[in-house]
Amino acid sequence: MNWITKVTPPGLKTMLAKKDTPDDLWVKCPASGELVYRADLEESWWVTPAGAHMRISPRTRCRLLFDDERWEPLALPAVPADPLKFKDDKPYPARIKAAKAKIAAREKRETENGGAPLIQDDCMVAAYGKIGGVPTVLLVQDFDFMGGSLGMAAGEGFVTAAQMALARKAAFVVCTASGGARMQEGTLSLMQMPRTTLAVNELADAKLPYIVVLTDPTSGGVSASYAMLGDIHVAEPGAMIAFSGPRVIEQTIRESLPKGFQRSEFLREKGQVDIVVDRRKLKATLSRILTHLMPNSRRREDFPITPLSQPKTHAPKPPVSKGKSV
Repeated sequence: MNWITKVTPPGLKTMLAKKDTPDDLWVKCPASGELVYRADLEESWWVTPAGAHMRISPRTRCRLLFDDERWEPLALPAVPADPLKFKDDKPYPARIKAAKAKIAAREKRETENGGAPLIQDDCMVAAYGKIGGVPTVLLVQDFDFMGGSLGMAAGEGFVTAAQMALARKAAFVVCTASGGARMQEGTLSLMQMPRTTLAVNELADAKLPYIVVLTDPTSGGVSASYAMLGDIHVAEPGAMIAFSGPRVIEQTIRESLPKGFQRSEFLREKGQVDIVVDRRKLKATLSRILTHLMPNSRRREDFPITPLSQPKTHAPKPPVSKGKSV
């Protein structure tokens, strides 16, 4: 205790007391390097003033796309853990445990003010709701969970979500974000590529729309399978969409790549992507697409969505007299 502390009145001590400031109050824009106020970023769906589309969580993605921010979380099946007993510098189960802890901490922050729950055990998160009035099963790939890597859980999650769309006769929208196949599962991860392809074929046979939203990054076995099998491919601006990285390609062909190579705008010019859409206009774009592909679905009310955080309410049905047509 110094002499200034001794002579300072108690009331002034309270006014001059150091206040805790959140560590994440400001976020650095990856494009311009400027600091952006976090609240402003959240309000603009994590699009910076320079136009950089930052990665967002599955919960934010659901809030962005579903009507009235209402959805029903869908449980995806569990798969055998660590089937190959894989270990590098740490055991595979330890990596899974760390990834789950990271996701749980993020979910706790995002649900401080309430909100409908989500069910997440791996990198895939599924939910059912309406986009522009069209019943839709939304599958979001979470890059924060081990880089969104495609393993048995992700493959099983994709197939299950596609089957849910078939059962409910709903559209299927997938938001991809992945670094590729999960090396800890070896060949078993590569087997998910044909499995997801067969699930996409079942949707096509049922004439249900399958829309892919390509986000940054989408690469490896994901871009070589279900990410490029959509009826329509929508991409966010500046998203890297590739099989292997540009450095690997340059070292292989010993040539410099064109400017913007493997970015969504470049792929749109080459015909691999149908449309590049600003995230803030993504819901309106998907609504128009789904309305054209499922024109009669706006009148369907057989799968009403009620937020789980609120009690379900049903309007009383009018009495029906026997022997009379209604």
